Amino acid sequence: MRITQDFAPQGPDTGRAFGRRPVRGRAGAALTAAMALALLLTGCGGGNDSASTPAKSSADADRVEPLAAAPTPKLPVTVDSADGKKVTVDSTDRIVPLTGSLSEIVFTLGFGKQVVARDITATFEQAEKLPVVTRAHDVSAESVLSLKPTVVLADTTTGPAEAIDQIRDAGIPLVVVDPAKELADVGRRIDTVAEVLGVPAAGTELKKRTESRIAAVQKTIPDHADGKKPRVAFLYLRGSASVYLLGGAESGASSLLEAAGAVDAGKTSGLNKDFTAITSEALAKAAPDAILLMSKGLDSVGGMDGLVKIPGIAETPAGMDRRVVSIDDGVLLNYGPRTDRVLAEIVEQLYPKGGTGR
Repeated sequence: MRITQDFAPQGPDTGRAFGRRPVRGRAGAALTAAMALALLLTGCGGGNDSASTPAKSSADADRVEPLAAAPTPKLPVTVDSADGKKVTVDSTDRIVPLTGSLSEIVFTLGFGKQVVARDITATFEQAEKLPVVTRAHDVSAESVLSLKPTVVLADTTTGPAEAIDQIRDAGIPLVVVDPAKELADVGRRIDTVAEVLGVPAAGTELKKRTESRIAAVQKTIPDHADGKKPRVAFLYLRGSASVYLLGGAESGASSLLEAAGAVDAGKTSGLNKDFTAITSEALAKAAPDAILLMSKGLDSVGGMDGLVKIPGIAETPAGMDRRVVSIDDGVLLNYGPRTDRVLAEIVEQLYPKGGTGR
């Protein structure tokens, strides 16, 4: 997959991965699981494939694939917002999703023509020309309000709180959605957005399509000849900011790795939180056979040659074999309608030509 993703100089957003402040130094790992798990965005290729069709090639990955028929909303609806408020939506004429992952769901449900703005992380083809209403990954309430939205979608990592309050104080229905944390959240997120837009039946259709495609990808996972699943460590890297982190049980990657027939090396080595600073000791304990990376993270350290220079990497089985799985930042932990494509990329790279884990 090659989907471009914009970043502010101070660090990542990628769907608000690590918040709004610089994360500096290897010890700068006070990162919450919720922020890491709000991580990604965008959609899968065009066309009207059947629900069970596995993921297409990465050449189609910079587009979302809307449902075959655009649904007609039944409004008004009153929904529960994740921040404890009840919100009534009576129009979907002008929609502003404030994360890339929410944009993906809105577009895939067939509401692309009604979307009037995007978060900086919504870089898939159908959204890329929309005006951006974020500044350094925070929402500009003034920019949002200038577009006269009839409904705004946010998640619990969207901020600052003052901007959210300002949008609501202007009388705009704003619904907060819980972020995705694992594969099991895909259907929930789709259902929630569909309910907000007044198209629950379309949500059910998209959820079934997505789940069916994920299941189809899982059927392509080869058996492990030695009976052992490959151990894969998820690393979050931003070399320019000296950020080198090893993912644990709450990083958001475990669910994907397990769905791909692998073991999360960080999780099974005893790392129970989201991320910890990379150390030679931690890597030795994790002993990964392969390393999962965001593509911009790999680029930020100078590719494979730079990766093995990080202390401890070269001594792991993955480092010795120079074995990495690189997925675009914008989709890796999105847990949305394109998750089948992400999973297919992981499977393809982890088991090249149908090979086994190790």
